[in-house]
Amino acid sequence: MQQLRKEKTRSWAYKAGTCLLALFLLSPTAGPLAVPTAFAAPVLELVQEEPLTAGATLKSYVWKSERKGTPVSVNAKVVQVDLQNPYVKLDVMTGTGGQFTKKQTVLGMATETGAVAGVNGDFYNTQAEGVPIGPEIMDGRLMATAPDLPGFYSFAITKDRKPIIDLFAFQGKIVAKDGTSYPLGGINKTYYWYEPSGVHSMIDGLFMYTDAWAQEDRSNDGKTDPTEVLVVNNVVTQIVKNDILHMIAPKNGYILRSAGKAADFVLEHMKVGDMIQADYSMYPQDRTKSYDYKNFQMMIGGHTILVDEGAPAEFSRKTSDIEGYYYRTAVGFSKDQRYVYLITADNSGESSRGLSLSELQNLMIQVGVWRGMNLDGGGSTQLVARPLGETQPRIINDIVSQRKVVNGLGVFSLAPKGQVKGLKVEGPETVLLGETVSYSFKAYDEFYNPVTSAEVKPTWSWTGSLQTAGENAFTALAKGKASITAKAGLATVTKELQVVGKEDLTNLKLEANPPILREGETVTLKATATTKSGLQKEVPPQLIQWEIRGIKGTITGNQLRVDSLNGATQGLVIGRYDGYSSSRALNVGEAKMFVDFDKSTYPISFAATDGVTGLAERKTSAESIQGAFAELSYDFTKGSGTKAAYAVLGNKDITVPGEPEAMRLQVKGDNSLNWIRAEILDAQGQVYRVDLTKAINWTGWKTVTVDLSSYKMSYPIRLTRLYAASVAELQDERSLTGRIGYDEIQFLYKGKDPVLPRNKVVLTIDKPIIQVNGAMQQIDQAPIKVNDNTTMVPIRFVTEALGGTVEWSDAEQKVTLIRGGHMMEFRIGDKDYLADGSRKTALAAPEFRNERTMVPLRVLSEHLGWKVEWVEETRTVTLE
Repeated sequence: MQQLRKEKTRSWAYKAGTCLLALFLLSPTAGPLAVPTAFAAPVLELVQEEPLTAGATLKSYVWKSERKGTPVSVNAKVVQVDLQNPYVKLDVMTGTGGQFTKKQTVLGMATETGAVAGVNGDFYNTQAEGVPIGPEIMDGRLMATAPDLPGFYSFAITKDRKPIIDLFAFQGKIVAKDGTSYPLGGINKTYYWYEPSGVHSMIDGLFMYTDAWAQEDRSNDGKTDPTEVLVVNNVVTQIVKNDILHMIAPKNGYILRSAGKAADFVLEHMKVGDMIQADYSMYPQDRTKSYDYKNFQMMIGGHTILVDEGAPAEFSRKTSDIEGYYYRTAVGFSKDQRYVYLITADNSGESSRGLSLSELQNLMIQVGVWRGMNLDGGGSTQLVARPLGETQPRIINDIVSQRKVVNGLGVFSLAPKGQVKGLKVEGPETVLLGETVSYSFKAYDEFYNPVTSAEVKPTWSWTGSLQTAGENAFTALAKGKASITAKAGLATVTKELQVVGKEDLTNLKLEANPPILREGETVTLKATATTKSGLQKEVPPQLIQWEIRGIKGTITGNQLRVDSLNGATQGLVIGRYDGYSSSRALNVGEAKMFVDFDKSTYPISFAATDGVTGLAERKTSAESIQGAFAELSYDFTKGSGTKAAYAVLGNKDITVPGEPEAMRLQVKGDNSLNWIRAEILDAQGQVYRVDLTKAINWTGWKTVTVDLSSYKMSYPIRLTRLYAASVAELQDERSLTGRIGYDEIQFLYKGKDPVLPRNKVVLTIDKPIIQVNGAMQQIDQAPIKVNDNTTMVPIRFVTEALGGTVEWSDAEQKVTLIRGGHMMEFRIGDKDYLADGSRKTALAAPEFRNERTMVPLRVLSEHLGWKVEWVEETRTVTLE
């Protein structure tokens, strides 16, 4: 985003951190123009390309070069538009509702106008109303005229689909009834300073404003006193002296803003009822050219020219203030005038934060630009596109933020509905044995435009050990490869699948919410499997064999109901998927009320993202659980991008006591499908955003519990805000307004860990004796050494001596060790073993000796934290 301002030196000022550009103050005569310097052989690699619609393609590039000997790479996105294709067009997207002064993100503009792609457009003065500096023609309608400033290029397309990049000027006048006239400064322009004189544009200026200007204030920065004239159907209907008309111009008229000599002209030569005439034109500054702006389909302003005749061009304006490595946006066309290129360049990790202008010139030439110019860049750079088969556009490039801008260049489809040409099947490629998975599809027609699911129903077929579980759902019955195929119209697509089981896993993680046990309450369990390829998948609860130890309870689906604690301080939940085991130790805990809003004077206030309104207050009503509650009402009608409304809680001296494992509260839902979160500030100043739910899909009060133990917070912590949010994607599927209640906020704390025996065990290699706390016992299998460096010990004797239990499964040739909250599993002859759900590999496989299972001592000590001491002289091992 570029900010226009007046400096005493009347020169450009660019601040990289905020991307502010003062546009109007440079004199083009102040020294020679910079000629970009060449650099060594940059490479442009095409990474991916995908059609967006008939005549428009999205291309992803990586640009690689060197800067002072250091390699750099920059990501670039290019939308290539074929002007010879009658089914695509380029046009300007303007603010909100096609009006100036109502800025909007590029994604918002594209969504509103139905564009399949778009980039940000012209520069603008961030301190003014929000209108473009340059000219604009949208869908053949003149929206704004060129400024009286040198060096600002514009991009246009004629009605016969020819691209133009050139310098334009404006000339006009208002002719009074008596035949006198006064020069017209422009249409829908904000204030600026003429170059090189530095004179304010509104001093003695006369400007026209149409209904495209969507606010009553017209370029009033305090430098001049306006006198305004309302003209309807070319007739003066109202004149206000030294004041503004508190209205927007009607569609059949316009408003003239005058000041100084222009105001004198109005008051001397106009009166209500007079018929007046507006005579104006835009034309190329090079009068040897004969463009007629009335023949332009679209036009948008920019900045310096960058490429001319396929080579780096001399800059048309001084660029020292916009040099550096920044995000960039540009537009250009090919030598044969067939293709237009909408170009953005952004960062590539730590390698680069963008391009210099000279690097941008090089990239544009490599893309195929014959003539091209700069558009607004920096933090304004945004490229959106509608992925193939999708119905809505999304952000494509790596942006700084979704900044609201004044206009953009949009790509629009003019194609009729066509036959289905392609399908995209969406769903997992890796499926767990026994899992039932549903697959969805997205279809597009012969013009690459989306076909909705209501318009097409594919037929499904499959190979491998799959069983149909519905029209587009399948159950995996055996491990190995499989595939599903969808067919519709002319399109057929096959998705290859891999069905995995226990042999393919490296980890099975069990989670519990809340991570503590309380008699009579329910804990939600979750099992996540990690494959050898690194993929993480949640295991459906019906595929898990659950077991509870230490307490009495029942598990239904993924819900553990704690029936009785049996006096225990800890319980153990064991989950087995396809014979792959894991465990989760849960301590008995307690809940402490933090705030219930009844007697508390806990302060509450409202905050929100830009454009969002609402109210946060303590409320007493029959709707509460008990007494008072906190209510957050929100209105997401306005604003853009991800929107949020906050109930701000408390102040700096209100902290959460202790080190809670979880938070539980009552939430009154509004079934809005919006996202609700809690914001927590820890002792190090780190902000944690904790999900309460990603979709409010209930009405009325509901208990919500969230696990805090995984966040690794520094204590003490503060609960600072509760809030509702609507993310930018699929925003139209959620309610724009709603009301949420919060009550009875509690924090849950785990009790002490159980006390385990702290025995000392001494073993001697090749001697069938074990010493436990000094007492000698005879055992029927001595520890041995194998592979010269691996000590094998009889697992049952050692584990039981140290306070654990050992179980043997003859059918699986498997031994299970449990001590405290830890569980390990070994199989005879297999070096792989499981330790709390993680697959690990030992140096030697477990084996039988005298009907005793021998396992490597090292794996026991490493995982269970036993201290091991080896004495070579006596060949003894001490464990404790």
